[in-house]
Amino acid sequence: MGAPDFRVQGKIFATLASQHEGYGNLKLSLDQQADFVRELPDVFLPIPGGWGRMGMTHIRLAAAGEDVLTGALRAAWQLRITKNTKAKSKRPPRKRT
Repeated sequence: MGAPDFRVQGKIFATLASQHEGYGNLKLSLDQQADFVRELPDVFLPIPGGWGRMGMTHIRLAAAGEDVLTGALRAAWQLRITKNTKAKSKRPPRKRT
């Protein structure tokens, strides 16, 4: 999409698509998003509209310290790994010919 992104097994968990506005973007669960926003409302906010209602979350890069940024990236990364693992286990086995 023309912006740097971070992936696990080809699936995005974070992007810098809003970097020009001072934000990074994280894909979080709705519970994670609510927790981050509640704990650090000056750093995290849901992305407006439908994306935010699906867990996509802005992180204010200038306001986030290294520990906060690392923790948030780790949370998004771990969620992506969990989702990838669940999706993989639901796929039917490939037929061998």
